[in-house]
Amino acid sequence: MSGSDQPSASPRSLSEVSEEELVRLSLDLVAAARQNIGFLRDVAESHWLHHTPVLVESIRRYHELWMPMMSDLTPESGKPPMILPSLDIEWVWFCHTLNPVTYRQYCESRFSKLIGKPAIFNQENKDYALERCREIWIAKYPSEPFENESDSGDFHESKILPADHLLGEVSKQRCLFTMFSKPYMLELVYLIAAKNRYKGFLFISQKFADSNSSFVPTSDILLMWITHKSYPTAYTMDGKEMEKVVGSGESVKEEDLEVTKKLWEKVFDQPYEKAGCSAIGGAGGLNPPPLHWEVTDTDVNVKYRPLLPRFLLEVNVLVKQIPMMKTLQMDVSKEFLRFQFLRCHRDLKINNPISTLPSNSWQKLVNLYCEFGTKGMMVELRRKGGVACMNGSKLLDSKTFMWNELLRATSITLDGVVGQRMRVVVSITPPAQAPYLLKSVPDRVTDDSGAMVSEVILKMNQYRPQEGRWLSRTVLDHAGRECFVIRMRVGGGFWRRGGNKPTVVKWEDRCIEIREGSWLYVAGSIGRAPVQRR
Repeated sequence: MSGSDQPSASPRSLSEVSEEELVRLSLDLVAAARQNIGFLRDVAESHWLHHTPVLVESIRRYHELWMPMMSDLTPESGKPPMILPSLDIEWVWFCHTLNPVTYRQYCESRFSKLIGKPAIFNQENKDYALERCREIWIAKYPSEPFENESDSGDFHESKILPADHLLGEVSKQRCLFTMFSKPYMLELVYLIAAKNRYKGFLFISQKFADSNSSFVPTSDILLMWITHKSYPTAYTMDGKEMEKVVGSGESVKEEDLEVTKKLWEKVFDQPYEKAGCSAIGGAGGLNPPPLHWEVTDTDVNVKYRPLLPRFLLEVNVLVKQIPMMKTLQMDVSKEFLRFQFLRCHRDLKINNPISTLPSNSWQKLVNLYCEFGTKGMMVELRRKGGVACMNGSKLLDSKTFMWNELLRATSITLDGVVGQRMRVVVSITPPAQAPYLLKSVPDRVTDDSGAMVSEVILKMNQYRPQEGRWLSRTVLDHAGRECFVIRMRVGGGFWRRGGNKPTVVKWEDRCIEIREGSWLYVAGSIGRAPVQRR
């Protein structure tokens, strides 16, 4: 980093930078980003759209039909008409706008004006805009279908030549949705924080535009940048083009990433990366999460009432030593930081020695996925040994970070000091519903009615014998709550006091039943299976 890259002012947090210094955005980026994530999901799920013949036809329709029609409908004021094209054309249009310089030159050379995209974020308005576009299209191009009807096997090499540059751009962005597919990215609190960080990124990229390095965005900033560019008139109005920013699909130099991190830390006095916001191309930037986390529009909990939803969040903890005067320096070889969730197994502790922590940069010590039910995290400064704890450690200081407090904080991040010499920054992602986590455990044998075979039940039934034998298992959820009782019929006969002679059930007479709910306990651990729903 050259000398011109050094900030002249003292570090300020992002929230302390005045609105006058930050770029004013003419677009509702939060609503637009949610819209774009849904659009990218539709594109990813439309496998037919990614066949080369279909893309070639889409690009032809975009160049020859859509853009001339938009030019005719766009008034001198430049405000785009409230219409939306079919999915294939919208995808080509989206990819074209990701290179603002090329797109602007294309529009000016062909139409002598910049063709913008309407800001439509309401589903009802989107449906209307699509139908309105269909009507205009049919009237203007009666011989051209509104939807792409190209056969994926119909490939003509001659068609691809004039659209080769755009075809490469569209093909490069095919997997763009994978970068923004995590469920928490649709949460409002995440997107608001992402917009604020994007404005900070614009501030840095313009302040240090003379830097010799390229700026590397994090995934949340990249989402906002891509969204901003996809609305060309708003992007042009809000500021000059950022030429030295690494885009999606481009290679990232490690030195560029380090320069971006250092500039952010020096200007805003905060770590650049946070939970759910890894730098693209950095370690773990594009890696899938260490667990299956599928986004679904429906929840099985609607059908099975005993199932309670399970929410996961990502936790990121970065630590940096506060520089101390030489007269205050002390031996820290026996000191360490301990990280522990407020509600978890008592042996789940993460220890990290103080001596390994740098004083001039942030170091990531914790990056975990946990359940929202863990409540929060406690960070403790401890010293090994002591008079009263030869094999243990002594607590020197601690700081608690609650998930609920983090969700209300700016950028979903909290900053604290431990032991007057350790700065700790904890960030989380908004809790998002995760797959259900269930386990089954063996339980007591039950009879045909669902009651456990027991002296207690026998006595309650005035010693009437219990008929039938069913092997039973109890299904527990992630919090240990009983959700279902699974039973398999294996025997018949009666059970009386002093004698137990069940008869074997033929294989064809065996059956398995699942009862929804928890045991109805009558005495201690003895009870009856929940009533079977019809």
